[in-house]
Amino acid sequence: MSAATDAILDRLTTLHPKVIDLSLDRLTALLADLGDPQDAIPPVIHVAGTNGKGSTQAYIRAGLESAGLRVHAYTSPHLAYFNERIRLAGGLISDTALADTLAEVEAVNAGRPITFFEVTTAAAFLAFSRVAADYTLLEVGLGGRLDATNVVKSPRLCAITPVSIDHTQYLGTTLAEIAGEKAGILKRRVPCVVAPQPPEALAVIEARAARLGCPLSVSGQHWHAARDGDALVFQDERGLLDLPVPALPGPFQIDNAGTAVACLRELGFGQAEAAAAMTRVDWPARMQRLTRGPLVAAAGDCELWLDGGHNPAGGQAVAATLAAMPPRPTHLVCGMLNTKDVAGYMRPLAAVAETLTAVEIPGEPNTLPATDTAAAAREAGIPATIAADTAQAVAALAKAHPGARILICGSLYLAGRVLRENGGQLPINQ
Repeated sequence: MSAATDAILDRLTTLHPKVIDLSLDRLTALLADLGDPQDAIPPVIHVAGTNGKGSTQAYIRAGLESAGLRVHAYTSPHLAYFNERIRLAGGLISDTALADTLAEVEAVNAGRPITFFEVTTAAAFLAFSRVAADYTLLEVGLGGRLDATNVVKSPRLCAITPVSIDHTQYLGTTLAEIAGEKAGILKRRVPCVVAPQPPEALAVIEARAARLGCPLSVSGQHWHAARDGDALVFQDERGLLDLPVPALPGPFQIDNAGTAVACLRELGFGQAEAAAAMTRVDWPARMQRLTRGPLVAAAGDCELWLDGGHNPAGGQAVAATLAAMPPRPTHLVCGMLNTKDVAGYMRPLAAVAETLTAVEIPGEPNTLPATDTAAAAREAGIPATIAADTAQAVAALAKAHPGARILICGSLYLAGRVLRENGGQLPINQ
C-alpha cells in the first residue's frame, strides 16, 4: 500500500472520537454529497451474521466468478493490506485507485465527524459505482440495522449466517436482541437465505421477514447441506446436488458452504457454479495452513496453522476442526482483544490443546495483556505460558514439541500481523 494511502487512512481515523458509533445519518449525508453512489452499484448480495460471513461471501464469489461474471466485494477487517476490503470486478483495488478514491471522499466530507468504517465504506461504494460488474457482495461490518453497508435500499438477495453472542456492548446481550440487529438488513420483499440458527435467533428473523414480506430460504426447512464421505450433499426444492467437499477446512464450513449454495440457487445458478464455489474458494486466516515464510522455518517439522476466530462460537469451530484432523499434539499461540469473551473462547479449546502460549498483538491498543490471556487459558484448564511475540512462541514450541501442530489463533488482528510478517500468503492479485 502506498504512503499516500497510508497518510489518508491515518487522517480518516481522526474524524470521529469513537471507533464505533452505530448510526446511518453521517454516512447518508456524505453519500448524498457524493451523488449517492450506493444507488448506482451492481445488484447487491448483502451478508450479515456473527460467524461465517466472510467465508460464505468467498464461496458465493467463487461460484459467480466461475460463471464468467464480474463481482465486486466489500469485506472487513483487512488482514495485511487495506486493499483487501475493496475488490473491483475480480481483483483488489489498486493502490492508485484506492488513494484517489479516498482522497476524493475525504475532500467531499470536508472534515465532518464520521467514523473510519463509514467514510471508507463510502469510498467503496464510489469505487463500485465506477467499475462495471454483474454483482456486488457486501459483508456487514457490525450488526446490520445500523451498519454502514445498510444504506443500500433494495438488494437482490440477503443472507444471514449463524448468529451468536458477540459485540454485546453494541448489539444487545441476548440472542434475540442480536438477531434483531442482524435481521435489520432485510428489505421489503427481498429474498433472504438463512443459515442454521439457534431457535431464539431464527424466531426473530422469521418474524421480521413476515412483516416485510421477505421470502425466506431457511436451513433445515427449505434446504439441507451435509457432508457424506468425500462429498457435500445439498438438497432443496429444486433437487439434489452432489458437490465436492469445501476447500476451506473445518466442519463448520459445511454450513457456510451450504448457505452459499442456497444463495447461488436463489440467483438461478446450478451444479457447475456450486461445485466451483467449493473448489475455487480462497479465504485466508480461516484455519489456514502456513507453508512458507520465516515462521514456517522457525516451526521446523511442526505443522503451522493460522485462524482468526475470536468469540465463543469461533472457539467451538476451531475445536471442532482440530478434533476432526488427524491426531497430533496441538499447541496454541494465542493473542486476543480486551473486548472479547476470552473465557468463552477458551473453554472449547481445552479438549483439543496441550498448551497455550499467550502473546500480545503488536500495534493494537485494545490487545489483551498476555498475562490475562494466559490466566483465562489456565482457568479453562489449558496449561499456559507467556512469550514476547509470536516468533518467539513458535520457536520455543518447535524446540520443546517437535512434530507437533501449532495453531496461532485468537484474533483477526493477530492473524493479519502474522500474514504481513510471514511474507503475505494472501491472494492480493486474485
